Amino acid sequence: MKLKNLVALMLLSGIGQWAFAQGTSYSQSSPSGRIALHFQLSAQGEPNYRVDFWGKPIVAKSKLGFYLESGQLNQGFKLVQQNTRQFDETWQPVWGEVANIRNRYNELKVVLENATGQLEITFRVFDDGIGFRYGLLGKVGQSGELSVMEEVSEFAMTGDHTTWWQPGDWDSNEHTYTTSLISGIDGKKYLNETSISTQFIPDYRACQTPLAMRTATGVHLAIHEAALVNFPAMQLKVNNATRTFGAFLVPGKDLWRKASVPVGFQTPWRVVLISPDAPGLLASKLILNLNEPCKITDVSWIKPVKYVGIWWEMHLNKATWDFSGSQNGSSAQGTAGHGKHGATTANTRKYIDFASEHGFKGVLVEGWNIGWEDWFGKWKEDVFDFQTPYPDYDLPGLAKYSLEKGAPIIVHHETSGSATGYEKHIDKAFDLIQSLDLHAIKTGYVGRIIPKGEWHDGQWMINHYNRVLEKAAAKRIMVDAHEPVRPTGLHRTYPNFLASEATRGNEFNAWSKGNPPEHETILPFTRGLGGPIDYTPGIFNIKFSEYKASPNEYQVHTTLAKQLALYVTLYSPLQMAADLPEHYQKHLDAFQFIKDVAVDWDDTKILAAAIGDYIVTARKAKGSENWFLGAITDELPRNQSVKLSFLPAGKTYVAKIYEDAPDAHWKNNPTAYKIRSIEVSNQSVLALKLAAGGGAAVSLIPKE
Repeated sequence: MKLKNLVALMLLSGIGQWAFAQGTSYSQSSPSGRIALHFQLSAQGEPNYRVDFWGKPIVAKSKLGFYLESGQLNQGFKLVQQNTRQFDETWQPVWGEVANIRNRYNELKVVLENATGQLEITFRVFDDGIGFRYGLLGKVGQSGELSVMEEVSEFAMTGDHTTWWQPGDWDSNEHTYTTSLISGIDGKKYLNETSISTQFIPDYRACQTPLAMRTATGVHLAIHEAALVNFPAMQLKVNNATRTFGAFLVPGKDLWRKASVPVGFQTPWRVVLISPDAPGLLASKLILNLNEPCKITDVSWIKPVKYVGIWWEMHLNKATWDFSGSQNGSSAQGTAGHGKHGATTANTRKYIDFASEHGFKGVLVEGWNIGWEDWFGKWKEDVFDFQTPYPDYDLPGLAKYSLEKGAPIIVHHETSGSATGYEKHIDKAFDLIQSLDLHAIKTGYVGRIIPKGEWHDGQWMINHYNRVLEKAAAKRIMVDAHEPVRPTGLHRTYPNFLASEATRGNEFNAWSKGNPPEHETILPFTRGLGGPIDYTPGIFNIKFSEYKASPNEYQVHTTLAKQLALYVTLYSPLQMAADLPEHYQKHLDAFQFIKDVAVDWDDTKILAAAIGDYIVTARKAKGSENWFLGAITDELPRNQSVKLSFLPAGKTYVAKIYEDAPDAHWKNNPTAYKIRSIEVSNQSVLALKLAAGGGAAVSLIPKE
């Protein structure tokens, strides 16, 4: 076929694929044409790519490839194969923000070869961004393992964008976010952090992903990865002068070797989300779409849940994790003293009764098992066996009682960073949970990792986290992971992975400088892009003065109304009412919203958003006509006019509005709120006044 006829045929196909005469440049456009991916192999055989948004570069020319122990996979290539395809499907998540997800993209795949071996690069171009991954194919006929030294992938920006980032810590995701230009990224400021025991930031020019950006023209981008399996987490090293981010793989104990993978291995996807505005980033399902479909055949036992638990009282130093009550140097900065063990049979029954009375379907219990006297900061392998309860905790009896009351226990498995210690006992521990007819655990990885020399975000630990998910799925156990690597959409593949922390959660407000009021307006655009956040909202006793030595020592940096709104703005199918029952008893009118709000959704609308400033989100409850709305702000008060056009036409709803009182303020008067009810329709506009550090929560129920 003549070249001109080949080009004409490609144009007519509607997939935007071009082959230039020299055979070294190919392009693929998204289904609507708004995004175009351009791949090029230079005269020196160096692969690179560029991304355009509405005809203008949004990712400039960026390198591709790898360094292997056996040689370089980033130059001297010749093209072996190239092909394209279109894909369009709609699938239904087991749980999620929407009932149906469309997975529509155009794909370009190239296979390159040099003296080191073959490298396959697959690009998928969506209307809301691009993803690419590598196939490490080795030499023809080769088998065995490949040692990966480093990844060459770049993300070259076209301007000095406003960026929301946290440092490239190999061991923790629990930092606050910094807002700066790309040219101003410098992690030295995080040296003053004292509340993260495992902090390790070896390069001040490195950032974690997800990382969000806004251009001067208002286009929003985010860089992350999808389907992180058998590979280290990707961080980004920034060149402040050229505004280029380069991939950096978190190492393991062999610092020079980042990963060992089989020949033919497909890497995680590298992702660039692109949207004309901030709400578009939150609406994207691209990361989920790049993950494999669900691998669990029977998902009937996987249930989104609201829960309460014996947890916050330890962070307040009202109770202890350990049975002896001795000083243990926990993350809550010490404990309260002998005789105040939290996970007693009597206290657990109190929480179960409270959960049952108010309709909660789970009770987390921390500190139930032996080992807490020696768990923190010792870097010991054998701390817990995850099976033996303390003498004041009747595990079988409480499991039975919780099931009878409809509020099953969520079993806590803190490892103190000893992953090998956990794996010694995990099979018997899961057998125990299964024998008790319980179906949920919360894992924890506080502390330095064992095997020694491994990091929370290195390949060994990535494989450990995924082994836990797979074993849990086989035993019909749901997982809430704390202190793991940040998520990458694997909850599509393993929907028993309900949520994870992997961020600076609400607990930091109890014993550190806390989370600034802007924190929760940044999280959805960064950490939240990879998966649900177990942020543990719902703190009503904002200043908790009765538990502090100094009245101004610590506090939650929000108003009470904002704590309610977080149940809508911070997505998770696992939501905790984190405060103590006695604090909710004092505000049962406000507590009603937590009781009413759903955790599984048919639809989600991001009505307004500006990263670091405010978010307004509305969600429709699964299988219901009820809607719930949350609006939050940063340290500045704001007036939000919210159009209710998402409601069905011709139907009247009762809007119950939980909002900041006129004199509310996150620091000076955080618990001042008011509640009002009005009738609304899809023609109505809600006027919401958000206090500094405040918010509003609204339930929208059809009028009977």
